[in-house]
Amino acid sequence: MARSLQVLHREIVVCRACPRLVRWRETVARVKVARYRDQTYWGRPVPGFGDPEARIVIVGLAPGAHGANRTGRLFTGDRSGDFLYAALYRAGLASQPTSTARDDGLVLRDAYIVCTIRCVPPGNRPAPDEIANCSRFLDAEIALLPRVRVVLALGAVAWRAALDSHERSGGVVPRPRPAFAHGAAVRLGERWLLGSYHVSQQNTQTGKLTPAMFDAVLEDAKRRSRER
Repeated sequence: MARSLQVLHREIVVCRACPRLVRWRETVARVKVARYRDQTYWGRPVPGFGDPEARIVIVGLAPGAHGANRTGRLFTGDRSGDFLYAALYRAGLASQPTSTARDDGLVLRDAYIVCTIRCVPPGNRPAPDEIANCSRFLDAEIALLPRVRVVLALGAVAWRAALDSHERSGGVVPRPRPAFAHGAAVRLGERWLLGSYHVSQQNTQTGKLTPAMFDAVLEDAKRRSRER
């Protein structure tokens, strides 16, 4: 019997494959920051979240230090998540525009969120071997989503991870390898790979990524997900 998402998630949250990431995620969870000093941090790898029947999978980089590493749900409790979930709500893919805690009632519709690596990395920069160690979780989680038609990569690292995952699953990637760009679209067999700048504050607070720009990418994802 094939393992379920629930079984996979139990495997993810106990992973200790990357010593540097284990030390960092647990240090962040122990030291905390002043505004969250009274909260108990998750401090473990973070599994994916969303609709198991989703046609759109969104691939991020990693949990936020005081977002998902604190709350235990991807893009929850930080500014990146505020931007992402507000956009998903406008697109009709989320039940509410905010994400504050795992039990806040947020439900995704036709969308599922994963990350390239599942532990917060120092400086938000995972090492190549850490990405490789975590790739099995990315592959397995996407494989357990039977209706996926669009993979939306947030940033260049997620774009490369999505291409690598497609190759590991037996798919063919065009040559020369497609380069990441905001708004990029590449057909990969029965699926589309789309690119967007990451929803990090570095992009959203500088105007590199605006709500209108991200809304357009989500509308493109929705349109392509309905193609036959």
